[in-house]
Order: sequence, then structure tokens, then C-alpha cells
Amino acid sequence: MAPQVLKQHLATPGQEIAFLDIREFGEYGMGHPFHAVNLPLSLLEARVGQLVPSRSTLVVVMDEKDEGRARHAKECLAALGYRAVSWLAGGIMAWKEAGYGVFAGVNVVSKTFGELVHERYHTPTIGAATLVDWQRQGKRVHVIDGRPIDEYHKMNIPGSICCPNGELSKRLPAILDGDTTTPVVINCAGRTRSIIGAQTLQWLGIENPVFALENGTQGWRLAGLELEHGSDRHYPSVLPRAALGDAAARRLSEVHGAQAVDAQTARAWLEEQQRTTYLFDVRTAEEYRQASLAGAVHAPGGQLIQATDHWVGVQRARLVLIDDDECRAPVVAAWLTLMGIDAAWLRGGMAEWGVLAPLARQAAAAVTPPVSDIATALDPATLTLDVRPGMQYRAGHLPGSRWANRALLERQLADADSRCLVVLVGDAERVVCLAPDLIARGFQHLSWLPDDVAVWQRDGIELEVTPHHPDDASCIDYLFFVHDRHDGNLEASRRYLAWETGLLAQLDDQERATFAL
Repeated sequence: MAPQVLKQHLATPGQEIAFLDIREFGEYGMGHPFHAVNLPLSLLEARVGQLVPSRSTLVVVMDEKDEGRARHAKECLAALGYRAVSWLAGGIMAWKEAGYGVFAGVNVVSKTFGELVHERYHTPTIGAATLVDWQRQGKRVHVIDGRPIDEYHKMNIPGSICCPNGELSKRLPAILDGDTTTPVVINCAGRTRSIIGAQTLQWLGIENPVFALENGTQGWRLAGLELEHGSDRHYPSVLPRAALGDAAARRLSEVHGAQAVDAQTARAWLEEQQRTTYLFDVRTAEEYRQASLAGAVHAPGGQLIQATDHWVGVQRARLVLIDDDECRAPVVAAWLTLMGIDAAWLRGGMAEWGVLAPLARQAAAAVTPPVSDIATALDPATLTLDVRPGMQYRAGHLPGSRWANRALLERQLADADSRCLVVLVGDAERVVCLAPDLIARGFQHLSWLPDDVAVWQRDGIELEVTPHHPDDASCIDYLFFVHDRHDGNLEASRRYLAWETGLLAQLDDQERATFAL
């Protein structure tokens, strides 16, 4: 498919299309078309079913310069039953030569949306200097970190607590505990989630003054201030009886055009063959593990807004969001609707799950090679291939093992004897995707050793550490773009924030029209 034809498809109203950049994560992050979703060749078969559920969806795959990866991906998808797959002729190089823009970074659509929200609604902000002055003066202020707990644990604003954005409408009353006057500051690591979180609270109608912390934890460090590390403070587990709750969430949803659907309608959508419908449970991971609707994919609400392309690979598909009490799904649906996505939330909460339960689909179990043992992997006669990401291989790998990436096999196995026993070391997803390519190259004796560095070290195996192998040019699965901005590199933080605030200026008219603001 020519770039001009693809560009037209991307702009055609009502047409579903999955535009998949099958280059590795690092390559993708250095520059990709606005609407391209990253699904690396090394993970293709393992993850495409979630990103593109319908085998009839129009799929366009893209590599660097039509070097063969995209055509290989097309063959793999056809083998899985996808019936309408094309590749972008000339790859991303042809896309750029046609005059179309590319964007560095990841989650670009979501982060661009955050900047657009700030531009449109003038979300109030507060600088790090003002906030720290308040804290030093003893002025009361609620600082709420809108990121997931694992990100919060790495670094956070001193005195803050963690409450992911998708939980704000449910958890905020317990945090405020009746306080209607103390300012509330929402922060993240940069800008997007600070803006989305603060704007959410404004729309929910709380009386407290609300601010987004300008530039988040990176802005805090750039102001010469220290962060906390290792904190685990989070919202109270006990909810007050009187809460913002579902009424405010429903009002917010209605005002911003998100549709509420009953269970029968949602069921009909999920049964429809002509349209893709995703079913997402937006509650916390703990709640999802305790009880969920079979067939619903867990997508924490705040992260579904922040990283939509992690879950949704099909443009113009339909999303149905579920929660237990109509408190979170309506808010998340409202934001996704403003992003230009056809999103609805299930009316009635958990009480209506039973109507959808018969639709539960069991994903086909991936077929992995037989499990090997550590002795075989360490045998000099074995070809041991470590399929983990390149930076993990650098940090420590089994003695004598080679690093292998599906996109680089031609070079990496040029001198390998296909008659030898092969042990693949790594996670099941990468092993499942790589094994067929090895078999196609004549390797018949494959086995799998799940990676467990802690067990290896406990058993006394001294891992090899190779800080410069694979070299940076080969680590195409690692994004070097301002990768150390959270590790003290202030110049990387400045460049990242300049990138984020510059996203709107990069949009063409078609890309800007994606959003419903």
C-alpha cells in the first residue's frame, strides 16, 4: 500500500484500520507516524490478538524501508487468519519521503491530547517553587500523584500520596475526608497525567482549589528540589459512605458525550461481526484479580487514557468500559470520547455483568517448545539463544549464550549449525514468536528455559555481564530517547518537556481532527 493511500485510509470516517509499526520498540520510539501502533515483530503473534481482535480488520504493517520485516509480518498474520493485511510500500522511509510527519516518543496520541486539553480548558497549574513554599510555610495542601503505584514508588514529590487518575472519582472523598478548602495538586512525572487529573477534579465539581503541578517530578528536579524514593503511600482503602461517587461521574460523562449502554446493547455489540468492540475492566489490578468478567481485559482507567495504544490497535473501533459501581467507567469513557474514540460505559455496574458472561472467550494457549533445564543450556554443545531485551542481556546472561532478536536473526545466526540443540532463554511471548522462524531456518531441536535470574544466581551460576554487547546500534528494542530523564539527567528532562510541549505544533490538520475537543 502506498503512503498516500494509507494516509487516505487513516482519514476515512467509519473505516476500521489497524496501522501496526512492527519495528522494535527503540526504532519505533525514535520516530513513527502519528497513528501507528507499535507491535514489534518479536512479539507479533503473542499480542496481535488483543490489539486486533477481529481477523477481518484491515491491517497495514510497516517496517523501516521495506527490508522484508513487514512482508514477513504479513505472512505471519495471514497464517493466524487475518484476511486483509497489507504492508506499507517503502516503509517509514517512503512515508517521510511523501512529506508526512513522524513523531518521536511513545504514547504520542495520548500525550498530544493532554497538551490539547491544557490549551482548550486552561487547566490551572502551579509551579514547583510555589508548591515547596507552601510546604515550607506549613500550609495545608493535598499532593496527589496520578500515576500507578510502581511509578510512584520509583520517585515522588515529598508528602504526596498515590492515587492513579482513573481512581480519583472513587477515592478522592476518602483522601479529602470532608475537607473542602485545602488546595489539591495533581502531579505525574511530566505533564499529561497532571493535566488530566486536575481537569477531572474540576469537572467533578469539588470545592477545593485544584492545580496541575507544572512539569511534574521532572519540573520539581529542574527547580533544584529533591524527590522521595521508595514511598508506598496511597489512597485509603476504606471508602466513606457519602462520596462523590457515581452521580458526579455520570454527570461528567453526560456533559462530555460519553454513551451509557445497557448490558443487552453491549452484548449485541460484542456479538457483532462487522465491527470491533473491546471490553475493558478499568478498576484496580487488585479488584480485577479478586473478581472480573471473563473476557474483559484489565486496563486501569488512568492508564487507558495515558497509553491507549497499549490496549487498542484498531482505529474507529468501539470500546465498552466496565466497573463495579458506575463511578470510574463513566469518567474514563468521557475522556476517551474527547480523544475521538467511540467509548461507552456499562450502565448498572457489576450487577449487569451476568448478561455479558456467556460471551466469555478463552484465548488459545500459546504453544511453547518443551521446557529445558539449566544444565542443557550451559552445555557448550548447545546453541543457547537469549531472547530477552538487549539491555537485560547486557546486565547478565548465562555463560556462552548468544543474544537473539527476531528482527536480526539473519545476522545473528549466520554461522550457526542448524543441526545442534537450541535452548531459547526468555519469556514465553518472545519464545513463541521466534520458534517458527528458527524452524523455518532448519533448526529442529528446540527447547525453552524460562528466564529466572534470581534462581540462577541462587544456584551459584555466575552470569556474564557485557555492558557494551549488544552495542547501542543493535539494541533496537531499547528506546534511548531521553531514557535517563528520571535518573538525574536534567538535560534529558529539559529535552523531554520541550518535546512534550512541542507536540501540538507537529500535527497536520488530519491528525488534529482526530480529537473531539
